[in-house]
Amino acid sequence: MIRIKLTSISVPDQDKAERFYVDKLGFQVKQNIPMGPVRWLSVVSPADPNGVELSIEPGSTKPEVAAFQAWMVEQGIPWTAFEVDDIDADYERLTGLGVAFRGPPADMGAVRAATLNDTCGNLIMLYQTI
Repeated sequence: MIRIKLTSISVPDQDKAERFYVDKLGFQVKQNIPMGPVRWLSVVSPADPNGVELSIEPGSTKPEVAAFQAWMVEQGIPWTAFEVDDIDADYERLTGLGVAFRGPPADMGAVRAATLNDTCGNLIMLYQTI
């Protein structure tokens, strides 16, 4: 059986990304291991600390990755998506913390979703199964 245990997102600044994903979205740091000029930095949901890790990779300092990242944003494609229990409550809470969304939550078939800007060049979708 294959399982997803680790996935990643590309950012130009790991420190800035850590502040956003921990202070705004509420994740907790799982791995923080120095690796030369960068670190292996991953976060997890406090509701599932042994669950899937999001590795915050310093890749978008490379022109090729930055170009792909910019294309994803231009197309309105989220880099990844996170499930929430109450999209409307999280939208209000995060908006109050200054998180920029592309619009309010909307019904999209079997989910209700909203897409935010992670301040590191990525769009992230939050969704609730309805």
